Amino acid sequence: MLAKLKELQPKEEGWTRERIISVAPSLVVILVLAIVSYHIGGLVPVAAATTPTPVNANASAPAPAPAVTAAPPAPDLPPAVSVVPLKDVKGGSFKLADFFGKVAVINLWATWCGPCRREIPELVKLNKEFHSRGVEMIGLSTENPEASAEKVRKFIQDFQIDYRIGWAPAEVGVPLMQGHEAIPQIFVISRDGRILQRFIGYSAAYSTQLKQVLEDALK
Repeated sequence: MLAKLKELQPKEEGWTRERIISVAPSLVVILVLAIVSYHIGGLVPVAAATTPTPVNANASAPAPAPAVTAAPPAPDLPPAVSVVPLKDVKGGSFKLADFFGKVAVINLWATWCGPCRREIPELVKLNKEFHSRGVEMIGLSTENPEASAEKVRKFIQDFQIDYRIGWAPAEVGVPLMQGHEAIPQIFVISRDGRILQRFIGYSAAYSTQLKQVLEDALK
């Protein structure tokens, strides 16, 4: 009778190696579902996401430098500069003093200068607008006259420059630049030979700024 009762009792199964192997896949699935369920509740909406941190968090972004700098003007065009003989592309001779009595715009440039290529079409437009009002536009290349003559002539043709173009010898370029050798540079000269404004560089706002200076100079 006792033996019969033992046979009727449920057998206790231990965690055998075979049973662990059979149950393991189910446990893995349950664990993955639990992790996913936990993180779904913590997702951050795209609109609320913060701005990504730069790779170099300690480096501050450099402030954009202005492409055009209005440099403090010299009080007068140096007399020695105004009487230096200059040559233009047509072989003619002139000097800056020839334009006293008019408002003059002196542009120091070069054919290889990228900003000069963007600037000169604006000067062509301004020359068409202001030449009849007494403004003389003069472009002086800082290149070697002998080596650059053909390039300058082609440049004039390509850009349809209709104002006087010549070369700036050291006797003119060095005193005007005053140690700032970057080009292009613009000098606005008053009727009585004073440097009203000087621009170093070029920007999209360039023509508006220069136009206002010319308007003021003509008053």
